[in-house]
Amino acid sequence: MPTIVYFQIPSDDIERSKEFYNHLFGWKIDKFPESSTPEGMENWMVTTTDDKGNNALGGGMSKRQMPQQHMTNFIDVKSVDEYSSKVEELGGKVFAPKHAVPGMGYFALCHDIENKVFAIWESDENAK
Repeated sequence: MPTIVYFQIPSDDIERSKEFYNHLFGWKIDKFPESSTPEGMENWMVTTTDDKGNNALGGGMSKRQMPQQHMTNFIDVKSVDEYSSKVEELGGKVFAPKHAVPGMGYFALCHDIENKVFAIWESDENAK
């Protein structure tokens, strides 16, 4: 069953946001290697833990790309292409079609039927 596997936090001030989430939740936030982010974009890896200290859902933080950009949940699916079609069939909208994250997988950004944003994610180590 598809489930949330990642979240992305847009930020106007990365340092301020890192400090906020670290102090609020104890989240560890480290810079992603340059090789795993698009050119000219900084991305930060967010590591969360459960109440026993075990790694939990991971996420990312990056500079806000547009004023209306909000936190986005990424839902793991077997095929971004297949689920993009399903989104449209059910009345949603794919507004950013399939993009590759080299060496990790593919994603598409979608609106649901109430215009809320979510992403679908397909893991694939061969993504280019």
